[in-house]
Amino acid sequence: MMQIDILTLFPEMFTGVLGSSILAKGAEKSAVHYNVVNFRDFADNKHATVDDYPYGGGAGMVLKPQPIFDAVASLREQAGNKNPKVILLCPQGERFDQRKAEELAKEDHLIFICGHYEGYDERIREHIVTDEISIGDYVLTGGELGAMVVIDSVVRLLPEVLGNQESHMKDSFSTGLLEHPHYTRPADFRGMKVPDVLMSGNHKLIEEWRNKEALRRTLVRRPDLLDKIDLTSQQKKWLEEIKKESQ
Repeated sequence: MMQIDILTLFPEMFTGVLGSSILAKGAEKSAVHYNVVNFRDFADNKHATVDDYPYGGGAGMVLKPQPIFDAVASLREQAGNKNPKVILLCPQGERFDQRKAEELAKEDHLIFICGHYEGYDERIREHIVTDEISIGDYVLTGGELGAMVVIDSVVRLLPEVLGNQESHMKDSFSTGLLEHPHYTRPADFRGMKVPDVLMSGNHKLIEEWRNKEALRRTLVRRPDLLDKIDLTSQQKKWLEEIKKESQ
């Protein structure tokens, strides 16, 4: 079972997210256990202060190191794990992608630190954080939403969480390509028809169509991804056909 600890000043933000849909099913199936902790509870002063003015002046407040250091130490001790992944949600971090989600899904224990205010005391980054993650080149009011995104993408990869274990294997980015189009009933909706091949019953042709359409979609929407993967000879052939069709 994966242990996920979340350090936040706003634990109520996670109630609906962790208690719904796939994230809830992951906990029900004992694939993951969530523990949301208000790190204000670890403040060592009578006012439970977790932030202070930055040395050198400047706008905003900075999260103090003591509450977070002590909270992480407590979580490590409770789990008996001295080397969990400690993830700092931060716009300066590594850009999150499917590869990183797959990497984190192999871990037994993840600790997420969700900050607020102007930033973190640098000693938090230097001494307890193992990974800094950003979900995009923009700034949020806190790390909570970023943590939710990362947790969702990781938990769905855990064994037995999804009903069909093949579901995530062909997701966009898992293969390096964007996913092929999907259709369901009715076959003819207001004159818009499902491609005949998908109703042919010929699984080989269907698989070829899906692979080719994944290439087509990637070429049109994210051509940069094609430079990052090693295409098979067949994929290269399909790609050339797609380019000729679009001329």
